[in-house]
Amino acid sequence: MPQQSVITKNRIVPLEKIRNVGIIAHIDSGKTTTTERILFYTDRTYKLGDIDEGTTQMDWMPQEKERGITIMSAATTTFWRGVRINIIDTPGHVDFTAEVERSLRVLDGGVVIFDAEEGVQSQSETVWRQADKYKVPRICFINKMDKLGADFAATVKEIEERLGAKPATMVYPIGKEHEFKGIVDLLSLKSLIWDKDPQGTKYSVQDEIPVDIKEKVLKARSKLIEQVAETDDGLLEKYLSGTEPTTHELKKALRAAVIAYKLIPIFAGTSLRNKGVQPVLDAIVDYLPSPVDLNEIKAINPKTQKEEVRKLVNEEKFSALAFKIQLDPHVGKLTYTRIYSGVLESGSYVYNINRGKQERVSRILLMHANQREEIDKAFAGEIIALVGPKDTKTGDTLTDQNHPILLEKITFPDPVISLAIEPKTKADQEKLSYTLQRLAEEDPTFKVKINHETGQTIMSGMGELHLEILVDRMKREMGMQVNVGKPQVAYKETITKSSEAEGKYIRQTGGHGQYGHCLIKIEPLQLGEGYKFVNKIKGGAIPSEFIPSIDKGVQEAIEKGVLLGFPITDLRVTLYDGSYHDVDSSDIAFKIAGSMALQDAVKKAGLTLIEPVMKLEVTVPEEFMGVVIGDISSKRGKILNTEKRSRAVIIKAYVPLSEMSGYATVVRSLTEGRSFFYMEPSHYEEVPRNLIQSMLNK
Repeated sequence: MPQQSVITKNRIVPLEKIRNVGIIAHIDSGKTTTTERILFYTDRTYKLGDIDEGTTQMDWMPQEKERGITIMSAATTTFWRGVRINIIDTPGHVDFTAEVERSLRVLDGGVVIFDAEEGVQSQSETVWRQADKYKVPRICFINKMDKLGADFAATVKEIEERLGAKPATMVYPIGKEHEFKGIVDLLSLKSLIWDKDPQGTKYSVQDEIPVDIKEKVLKARSKLIEQVAETDDGLLEKYLSGTEPTTHELKKALRAAVIAYKLIPIFAGTSLRNKGVQPVLDAIVDYLPSPVDLNEIKAINPKTQKEEVRKLVNEEKFSALAFKIQLDPHVGKLTYTRIYSGVLESGSYVYNINRGKQERVSRILLMHANQREEIDKAFAGEIIALVGPKDTKTGDTLTDQNHPILLEKITFPDPVISLAIEPKTKADQEKLSYTLQRLAEEDPTFKVKINHETGQTIMSGMGELHLEILVDRMKREMGMQVNVGKPQVAYKETITKSSEAEGKYIRQTGGHGQYGHCLIKIEPLQLGEGYKFVNKIKGGAIPSEFIPSIDKGVQEAIEKGVLLGFPITDLRVTLYDGSYHDVDSSDIAFKIAGSMALQDAVKKAGLTLIEPVMKLEVTVPEEFMGVVIGDISSKRGKILNTEKRSRAVIIKAYVPLSEMSGYATVVRSLTEGRSFFYMEPSHYEEVPRNLIQSMLNK
């Protein structure tokens, strides 16, 4: 492909000409289609990819092509107006939330896409909050303006009200639904019309504004100018004195406002019909930050534990964040990395501060979805893939060994659903554990454990689709034939009050015996706080080398559970006393003592069960609203609210995951197939006593 050499030739651009952006949105808003159009208009591809035909560049996995959804965030590099844009297309499905989380952590800006008819949907809110967490400046693209029921103004209002954002409307749509043909650029007051060219490459720029919308356009423009002027004291003074700022001044002030999270520019179009994408590319270049705008990154110095600042330039010491691991059949393990400062050369060594290890970088690759191009050097601001590091995991900091810093880690939610899995033949047993370990390396929300009592392998993930895709990948990519059990809800046990207990393990045998003795206190924590271990041993009652063994024993008992065999969570364990024997004390004795103490303590601490509760959003025609609400209530659901959107009603509720098995079939039969729903994990809640009792009696 001739473009390969073009990329390499133009790759080394000044830092201010780099944009690291992510395309993020609710499922089915048109992220991948928009990314495909961006690649086409920037000459990165020769042919428009189509999701329905399975010909997209970014959705390259067989499972993505079959289902028409994005599963893996894909990275690519392209150019527009001499600026290098590194794009990550992220999944919209909630089961793959980890892909969005880790992509946002390393991006400098985001393009958030909304469906003009659906408005702000649940997952849009979730990704918006994720972007808020990492302070990612963003622009919005209201897509599907050609769709029946498309409403630009209502979607902008929802962005303001539901997301708490301050939208700056940059364009005004010309026509809507099947009559949508272009936009008016509010800054230049020019009409951009896409009507002749079916591929949308050519469009006409006209000076006149359609008469029927002229008044609304001028009103929207004066509001935009006022919004931008308010963010800049110099401009505000000029504006209040009656002089209109120039387009150049407005663009400069708007760029500063976007980077400071004060304004969110809003654009409109329809990616599938190839209209309105080029202004979004211009906006990425004009308003989203380069590494120079962000200037520096804050990190922790591991030696002093104090905050340290690194400039995002090539001249600084090397620092990077590994944000994704991918197993590639051709080159082995790929470590996707964002370089924040310094330069990395292939064949050199980097220091993984989280693992305390040096890792060799044998090759550096530039990625375009699943195609790759080898380079010998990578610079600050780049997103690349490394071949060579063996022990690096998602969220690890790679740095210069003599000048280490620790970047903020990426946090991931706990799995909510699990299933038992076993190989079809005994010979595959070893291959299964290796395969699962490889998949868990790639995906931080996928957990594997062995239930020692039943001998079963349990895999846990974010939803049924998540686990289904993983099982499918095991079959296709790794040739593993497996038997799969029914999905099980990931319950957890927790305590409701404080208690104390003693763990004493004494064994006398010929020769050395075993002696371990500890006293612990346990207290409940808030939901979601996990496990905390506090050492309050004074005066050497237990030698310090045995303390980690007690912690380990406690953690093993927590993992096994006491009430129904589910892991115990949200408790603080304080070790406050104990004793030891000069000869007989050992790590194993204290580990067993810690485990015994914990089991004894939780039995006296009001042990109960908590379950994952899902946030459910069902979109139904109005006449089925009553029957769907009734069904949700019968599933122990709590209705939060209902809202009307165009010709449908959206019912929002919290429902325990244990009640949602096969819900897709239920809701379809209740509504004659005229509804769809969206569900995401929300929080954990205590299981009612009568249900715990019936589970104990089983």
